[in-house]
Amino acid sequence: MHQRTIPLNGVLSREKDDSDSFIDLDRLLAAVLRRAGIITLTAAIFVVLGIAYLVFTTPIYTSMTQILLDENLSRFAQEEQTSVQGKQQADTQISSAVEILKSNKLALRVVDELGLAENETILNPPKSLPSIVKTWLRGSVGLFSAATADDPAIAGARQKAAALLQQGITVERVGRSSVVALSYRSPDPQLAARVAKGYSDAYLADQLNANFEAAERASVWLQERLDSLRERAQAASLEAERYKAENGLTSARGELMSEQQLSDLNSQLIIAQADAARASARYNQFKAIIDQGRDNAVKNATAASDGSDNAVIQDLRGRYLSIERREKDITASFGADHPQAVALKAEKDDVAQQIFQEMQRLTERYRNEFEVTQSREQSLRKSIEGVTGKNSEANQSMVRLRELEQRATALKSLYQSYLDRYEQASQQQSFPIAEARVISEPGVPVSPSSPKKTLVLALSAVLGLMAGGALAFVQEMRERYFRLESDVRSALGQTSLGYLPLVGATPETPLQRLRAALDRRRGRPAPPPAHMPLERMTRIVLDTPRSAFAETLRNAKLATDIVLQGRPSRVIGIVSAMPGEGKTTVAANFAALLAASGKKTLLIDADLRNPKLSRMLKPVPKAGLVEAVLGDITWTNAVRVDQQSKLAVLPVAPRPNGDAHPHTNELLASPGMASILENARQIFDYVIVDLAPIGPVVDAKAFSAHADGFIYVVEWGKTPSRLVADLLAAEPHIAAKILGVLLNKTDMTQLAKYSDFGGQEKFRREYDKYY
Repeated sequence: MHQRTIPLNGVLSREKDDSDSFIDLDRLLAAVLRRAGIITLTAAIFVVLGIAYLVFTTPIYTSMTQILLDENLSRFAQEEQTSVQGKQQADTQISSAVEILKSNKLALRVVDELGLAENETILNPPKSLPSIVKTWLRGSVGLFSAATADDPAIAGARQKAAALLQQGITVERVGRSSVVALSYRSPDPQLAARVAKGYSDAYLADQLNANFEAAERASVWLQERLDSLRERAQAASLEAERYKAENGLTSARGELMSEQQLSDLNSQLIIAQADAARASARYNQFKAIIDQGRDNAVKNATAASDGSDNAVIQDLRGRYLSIERREKDITASFGADHPQAVALKAEKDDVAQQIFQEMQRLTERYRNEFEVTQSREQSLRKSIEGVTGKNSEANQSMVRLRELEQRATALKSLYQSYLDRYEQASQQQSFPIAEARVISEPGVPVSPSSPKKTLVLALSAVLGLMAGGALAFVQEMRERYFRLESDVRSALGQTSLGYLPLVGATPETPLQRLRAALDRRRGRPAPPPAHMPLERMTRIVLDTPRSAFAETLRNAKLATDIVLQGRPSRVIGIVSAMPGEGKTTVAANFAALLAASGKKTLLIDADLRNPKLSRMLKPVPKAGLVEAVLGDITWTNAVRVDQQSKLAVLPVAPRPNGDAHPHTNELLASPGMASILENARQIFDYVIVDLAPIGPVVDAKAFSAHADGFIYVVEWGKTPSRLVADLLAAEPHIAAKILGVLLNKTDMTQLAKYSDFGGQEKFRREYDKYY
């Protein structure tokens, strides 16, 4: 048995465990496989659009040149090296170069040099279909990216060609380098190379002309400034010299004569003061010794002689000390009265007198020296006072003189500075060197730069896959139909009895299913498929007993026997939510299966609004269920028996005018209907009742009191799950008696695509080996 009968709670718990992961790759892959058709179709459409774009788009060729901006190229023409540029200054220079290359002035120069004012490729380039559409779209919203030939700003073909050149060029900086890349796009590869080359040449010429003109303007201006500065500097120097002569400000070696004289007198005064101080010190020293008397003077003669060159005093002092030692020795040996001691004392007094006289002479001499130095000092002071008075007057004049000299010096320095600049400007004017060079010459492109076939096709395929994926995602999000048995259990809380394969019609393609879904949304009836004859549709289980269709109905019979066990006779209603879900086919085949298994089975066509089962009977019945309910005939007289399966059928006789029976719900709920079923229970083991759909009419609700259970038929992939759930919620009497749900018209080839990994739908091919 291929149908699962796992309880609802267990299934829900397992599914919850499977969805714990952040991304279920199995479900994602299954969704992709399910929608592979729409994804492939969308990708193919985009690829076709890409091919159409390549076919109708005019190929564009791009030629590129690269220009290096380097101010060091002109360094040998400069006398002084300039400082290294800062990063911001270099960025500003490169940005300026980019704007110059984009400028209208440079475009006009290229137009003139290459003679492009009459070039038809420039003035009237061929337009591709996408360009025409783009131009029309821009015009419709009033957005114009550039001027055209009809604009009043265009003064002629020359201006138009320049404007179109500006549109065709692309100028950008290469990374963070000092290289600027310029490219031009054109349908003509030769023209693209010419224009790119013309732009590089025009830019270099523009740089040279700009440098030459700037140097020339600077030279003219500097020449005028130099003439003015030279005259002013000369006038200032003459005025300073004239003022110096008028005020007698004679100078030598950069100093005034009075300043030099004052400096010399000050030097002499310092020396005189030092001599006077030294002479005063010696005089006062000797005078102090003399004033103490002869004896003390002799004793202090040593101090007086220190630092002097008086050899006489030193000799006398030596003799005095020698005599004094001898006197002391004789006196100590012979006494003071000894003649030799007396003689030595007299000699000592004589030497002491000589020392005292010599010191008096030196004291007088030092006094004379002191007076001379003091007199010289006073004389120098008087001279300095006289010179200082004259120098003060000269200093006052020097203030004005220095002011005049400073002004003359400043004008001279400024003149020299402007003279240096003038020389530099003259040199730069004579050197035709630009601060840029071409490092990549533009070549003739051999292949178009756009459209890029590989890129367009790849992008078309990617966009197609993305669009297809988005459409598939929308379809997946809008998937609200019954596809798996787990959908029945999770959405309805009912037992799934299995899948009834689609029989009697060719499976629909994804495009047909999409069209049918759109028709249903718009309220249009779907065209019926090419079914097999209805007589055969009711005998599928008899013709193919070893099939998945028959096996599913056997599972339904088993589920019915288990739920309704203990009842000798069972009344089972076959219902659906919407018309066309195949409940009549299910009812006929289910009843035929029961009859073929040896059970006494009665099939009642109770769909009084649309009795399809009764229409299959030949000949058409004259009386049926309605007449039996109303008591016009005995119901057993209206029953027809199939000779092959022994299935008894109680049909509905068509009305003469073809109208539907009125008050069908009252007929099904009437005592007559209850009596028929009660009598049928006495004869048959199973009474299978084909009822009208629950959605449009209330017949099934009126019949619910007579039924022991209902088998709910849901069309696979067509009936919305919310519709079935809402109908069952609105009809609790029917919902309580649901024996199970059959998924009818299942496309078994697509079923596995909706199943998760490990789901029993993945093993349909293995199951088919038993059929």
